[in-house]
Amino acid sequence: MLGFDILPDKARSELLEEEEEEEEEEEEEEEDERLNLRFGERGHASAAGTKEEKPYYITTPIFYVNAAPHVGHLYTMVLTDILKRWQKLQRREAYLCTGTDEHGMKAALKAGSEPKAFCDKGAEIFKMLARRAGVMNDYFIRTTDPEHREAVEYAWFLLRERGYIYSSKHEGWYSVSDETFYPQSGVHLVLDPSTGRKMMASIETGKEVEWTSESNYHFRLSSFKDRLLDFYRENPKFIVPAMRMNDVVEAVSSGLEDLSISRPVERLTWGIRVPNDDSQTIYVWLDALINYITKAGYPWAPGQESAGGWPADCQVIGKDIVRFHCIYWPAFLLALDIPPPRQILTHAHWTLGHKKMAKSTGNVVNPFFALDRFGVDTMRYYLAYDGGISDDSNYGNEYIIERYKKGLQGGLGNLTSRILRGRGWSVRRAVEAAEASDESTRYDKASLQQREKIVRLRSIVEARMAALDVSAALRDIMGLIYNTNRYMQESSPWSATSLSSPAQINQIIYLCAEAIRVSAILLQPYMPGKMQQLLDMLGVDDARRSFEDTLFGADRDYGVSKRSLGKGIEGVLFPPLSSDN
Repeated sequence: MLGFDILPDKARSELLEEEEEEEEEEEEEEEDERLNLRFGERGHASAAGTKEEKPYYITTPIFYVNAAPHVGHLYTMVLTDILKRWQKLQRREAYLCTGTDEHGMKAALKAGSEPKAFCDKGAEIFKMLARRAGVMNDYFIRTTDPEHREAVEYAWFLLRERGYIYSSKHEGWYSVSDETFYPQSGVHLVLDPSTGRKMMASIETGKEVEWTSESNYHFRLSSFKDRLLDFYRENPKFIVPAMRMNDVVEAVSSGLEDLSISRPVERLTWGIRVPNDDSQTIYVWLDALINYITKAGYPWAPGQESAGGWPADCQVIGKDIVRFHCIYWPAFLLALDIPPPRQILTHAHWTLGHKKMAKSTGNVVNPFFALDRFGVDTMRYYLAYDGGISDDSNYGNEYIIERYKKGLQGGLGNLTSRILRGRGWSVRRAVEAAEASDESTRYDKASLQQREKIVRLRSIVEARMAALDVSAALRDIMGLIYNTNRYMQESSPWSATSLSSPAQINQIIYLCAEAIRVSAILLQPYMPGKMQQLLDMLGVDDARRSFEDTLFGADRDYGVSKRSLGKGIEGVLFPPLSSDN
């Protein structure tokens, strides 16, 4: 059973202490938020209906509580948080929603006789993971929340009134694990390697399916084929990466079957009952997907449709739930006359030993242990750097150590120490000298190239982030760090030649310091804690740490550290890891 046993001792004790304190606070906050959501009091739009730019809204999928979180969940959270923080870096109001999916047969079977208590515990663990990883989520939704039930019931009512829901007998292959039906073409006979038992399984996920015949409600998904294809055609960047967009278009083009959206209550008791029909429970995916608009204020008061950020600017999901988010979800929204999200970022999976992570086989990585061992910012850096969008990535402690030593300790950390602890120069003096110079200042070839690399970085990173390519943006930033280390080594300000020219020393140090300053600002979404420390070490004012400050020479007031730089290991930005094993 999912419980506190997956947490390190420190995290477990923190959770137990926080539970009682948070319970009353959360009840009050949730009640206040429900009132705000119902009456549209949140967001940019004023009471007079003045239209302004809507807030940026980004979501993670809601995570099943039937199993403990693993590093894949952490990756999704971190990826989403980086994109949210990037918007904040540009001084845009931004909301991030994450949460837990608590309904369905999986949760009911796992929980036994106490599903709500089981879900409460599971939700707390995912909340703790978000906090532990430094995720700036504004909302944490649970499908057991009263406001979510209201939103689902309202959506069901509209879909039924508009003729998109009908009752019919349904037969097909059902997967409890995937919470979905599969057509005959989507299943095959396999041999369970652990038991030697023959069973029918989903071709897509490999999960066992069982033949089911029952009467339930259906959504007229088949009638949305042309509307979906038109939507994809008009929004060619709806799904990232493009290869998954092509897969979805191909799947829809081949035809759609109507979708079963409820289960008989005797088969599924744990969930939201169909309005006016207590014999049926709403199918988990219709229930679950509505969460994204619940926290955006749905159902909206007139004129408040965009106040909470909808349509979502980006929804981040794993590649295993593309069909539900990229076909079913936009179809539901179109049926409700609600605009679909602007983009859906679909990422690949993490493997361990080049095998899929699965709790059933024990082939998983506990994210709490990883965060405790390597530190929050190191893990965020590693996941962003190596995480796959198109292709799966293989997780390994040795890869984390390698990235740390090369990029953080040997790259950024080493450069920072060389510049800030140098005995023959002063960063503040170099900044003042740059302020006193003018356009006629002469640069040698190497210095001119270094300057141009700093100037171009902000636009390169901005383009990468606009394309939702978080890893490429990080690699570009680190590319400047590596180049700056080479530039300093080749320019050798400590040499006898340089020492005879204070102006030359100041120019070299200034170009290196500017590279660190600009890079540190751009790295804040990735490593917020360490970059706060680095910018403090540089003496950058708190008000000069936004994207607009990444212009070359935009800040002429830094150079006096706000922290003790220490000696030796003391004060080092990235000290040696406690264990390299």
